Amino acid sequence: MAQRTGVWLVGARGSVATTVVAGAAALAAGLAEPTGCVTETEPLRRLALPGFGDLVFGGHDVVSVPLRKRAEQLVDAGVLPPFATAALGGALDTADRAVRSGTRHQDGGPQARHADALAADLVAFRELQGLDTVVVVNLASTEPDVDPSRVPADPAELRRALEERARVLPPSSLYAYASLLADCPYVDFTPSTGMRLPALEALAGHLRLPYTGRDGKTGETLVKSVLAPMFAQRALRVRSWSGTNLLGGGDGATLRDPRAARSKTRSKNRALERILGHPVEGETHIDDVPDLGEWKTAWDHIGFEGFLGVRMTMQFTWQGCDSALAAPLVLDLVRLMALAHRSGASGPQTQFGFFFKDPVEEAVPASAGVPGARPEHGLDAQYRELLRWAGSVRS
Repeated sequence: MAQRTGVWLVGARGSVATTVVAGAAALAAGLAEPTGCVTETEPLRRLALPGFGDLVFGGHDVVSVPLRKRAEQLVDAGVLPPFATAALGGALDTADRAVRSGTRHQDGGPQARHADALAADLVAFRELQGLDTVVVVNLASTEPDVDPSRVPADPAELRRALEERARVLPPSSLYAYASLLADCPYVDFTPSTGMRLPALEALAGHLRLPYTGRDGKTGETLVKSVLAPMFAQRALRVRSWSGTNLLGGGDGATLRDPRAARSKTRSKNRALERILGHPVEGETHIDDVPDLGEWKTAWDHIGFEGFLGVRMTMQFTWQGCDSALAAPLVLDLVRLMALAHRSGASGPQTQFGFFFKDPVEEAVPASAGVPGARPEHGLDAQYRELLRWAGSVRS
């Protein structure tokens, strides 16, 4: 039986979102292979997941460039195949008609009014399309970090603050709050704050809604999550790990802001210390290179120590197209979250850490007096955790 599932993309007219919509349409029409889609590999493909043709797209954005026009730009950049606009234009136009105006941090008036309007868009989309589930995915630009202590920790207190003030939550968290109001699972594919505020996590638990994230693992950190366990398992001490990331397109321009860049580099660096078990010298640098367009390059230098203290080094270079790397993961997460929601899951979905640089942590009540288990960061261990969940889930 077909499972029509709504996909609500925050940042719906960006490069990743456009590639997601075009890619789903191409896969549904049999015009492309599902390369990069983990859910199309064994044993995950045996799960009762919605098909690519059963995904219905809409979203929020603050820009007005139509999806078809954005797709044309991505064809010119070599991100989408030449047939994209001709063969998939209808699907792009359909999704574009379901895109609604988003929210900006500088929007005036009490934030509760904006949150309620965003939630109303989601409810209207679900009802108009006759959908049981709408999965919200944040693909918007990276925001600066937010100090959680400056946001009310109790859901009721947060609501009162939103009704009285204009700048309580950053946009990513306002979208997350709206998704909860509209009874929608939430995926944060960015390093922005999103759901990671005590009041929102508590509200998600109360409403029994699943959420997961954050910051999709598509390039350099994907390689780190494979190499770092190798050093740890072979008892080779990593002394330093430095990286330089060259980005073009919208990501490069956004991360030119040092505050947004700090949010991104924190997310990228967190895995190393967790995997290796000790601090490591070195930093990750991010540079905006507009000439690269939709492409990115990462160069890493690793200094490590072997038997009898012998010093050695390793270097690698990663070059790729972020939209083409991210889009299949977004489709995977939408399908998996729809299944998790249908099976009654709620709260942080730690089993999807495989897809993220900075996975959500297990929820532990403050009254328990003990810290929750730290999320796994090694890719192989994360993959095994995903498979264990797949073997236990009830559709």
